[in-house]
Amino acid sequence: MIEDPAAAEASLDPMRSRLLAELVEPGSATSLAHKVGLARQKVNYHLRTLERHGLVELVEERRKGNVTERVMQATAASFVISPTALASVQPDPARSPDRLSARWLLALAAQLVRDVGTLLTGAAKADKRVATFAIDGEVRFASAADRAAFAEELTDCVTRLVSKYHDENAEGGRDHRLIVAVHPAVKKAS
Repeated sequence: MIEDPAAAEASLDPMRSRLLAELVEPGSATSLAHKVGLARQKVNYHLRTLERHGLVELVEERRKGNVTERVMQATAASFVISPTALASVQPDPARSPDRLSARWLLALAAQLVRDVGTLLTGAAKADKRVATFAIDGEVRFASAADRAAFAEELTDCVTRLVSKYHDENAEGGRDHRLIVAVHPAVKKAS
């Protein structure tokens, strides 16, 4: 989870992004230079920037003649830029609390990324897993009226489930956040 604005900016550079992808497996500036078509010195410059922001780390140093080759690896297999990296403009559900608004959905999604990122970071430090559950699927509505009826019925079902299982006074209970979203599917390029 990238939360620092400068680290987010560094990771979004196309060449650095490519280097991060290559560094899922350890590599040196020399080996990466061949893969990405840049001079070793340029690759080294980008690696030092990524290292400064904690996105790559030194795995090994190898002595080759008069040169010390630094072998680097990405600090994670994948990265997500948290909305907190853009704190002053991050979406906030409180600003548009209209459950039919795309802006509100985006704000909830941003909150989901922030919250789960925080949980993952804490769990990784404690060497534990985060208990989560997600459903993903698609539904094709014949009409806007069907979509509205679906939303109403889904709301009723979820409300009944929450009232059945929510126990405000459960000793040792743990609060969980529930987000259900329906949005038009984005067509994938063929």
